[in-house]
Amino acid sequence: MAEQSRPFGVRSDGVALSGECAGAGPAVVLLHGLTATRRYVLMGSRLLERAGYEVVAYDARGHGRSEPAGEPSAYGYEHLAHDLLAVLDGLGLERAILAGASMGAHTALRAALTAPERVIALGLITPAYEPAAAGATQELAGWQALAEGLRREGVEGFVRAYDFSAVPERWRDTVERVIRQRLSAHEHPRAVADALEVVPRSRPFATMAELAAVEVPAVVVGSRDDADPGHPLALAERYAAALPGAQLVVEAQDSAPIAWQGGQLSNVLAQLARRAEAASAEHT
Repeated sequence: MAEQSRPFGVRSDGVALSGECAGAGPAVVLLHGLTATRRYVLMGSRLLERAGYEVVAYDARGHGRSEPAGEPSAYGYEHLAHDLLAVLDGLGLERAILAGASMGAHTALRAALTAPERVIALGLITPAYEPAAAGATQELAGWQALAEGLRREGVEGFVRAYDFSAVPERWRDTVERVIRQRLSAHEHPRAVADALEVVPRSRPFATMAELAAVEVPAVVVGSRDDADPGHPLALAERYAAALPGAQLVVEAQDSAPIAWQGGQLSNVLAQLARRAEAASAEHT
């Protein structure tokens, strides 16, 4: 039987962050994507706990059960990475394996670049930040429309503003269902709207060349463009190429993305953790 999750609360610059942990062993910290919550990384899978790891998950500021930032502008990656380190400090974790999806992947990388001594390994799931395209007018306009829709009409306004034309028809019902589920889980939807305006304008790092400084074991989980066009496979390939020794993992052709399947994703992260443990043993 899976161990009962242990709730925790941590304050970061006055913002109360809500989280939970379960299991025992080396810590794997999960970081979710923009508009998601801590439930939407491993999708309920308990495989990592059963494999001997402590799984730590928390809601980013303004998301889920965590409090909004003190200022509507305080959702940039400098704040998100600071929150991550505050969680590690609050739980007494000197180092951890970081596994983040989209916004969470960029947050993990920001932390690895600014506090490398705190990171054992990196699991980057469907990264979306492209330094060369950051601030593109058309993309920012799309995020702005989603923020305004959510602020004005809640979940229905967000769904109306979402560009489903970019999603292949066979995936649209699934994507819409997940969007509705994710957005209904937030205690402060206006804070999520603030984050929608700020996060896409924030830069976790300036150039892909900076990733060469990240020397811990890493895996990049990509998605094929037909299922997940918002997280291009070519970009995941670039992240994997830029990170020394990183592995790229992608679902089989015509399969659902690994990022959507908690069990498969947990297996990928367990393999990463074992690789990190082997690398650590070699250096001791």
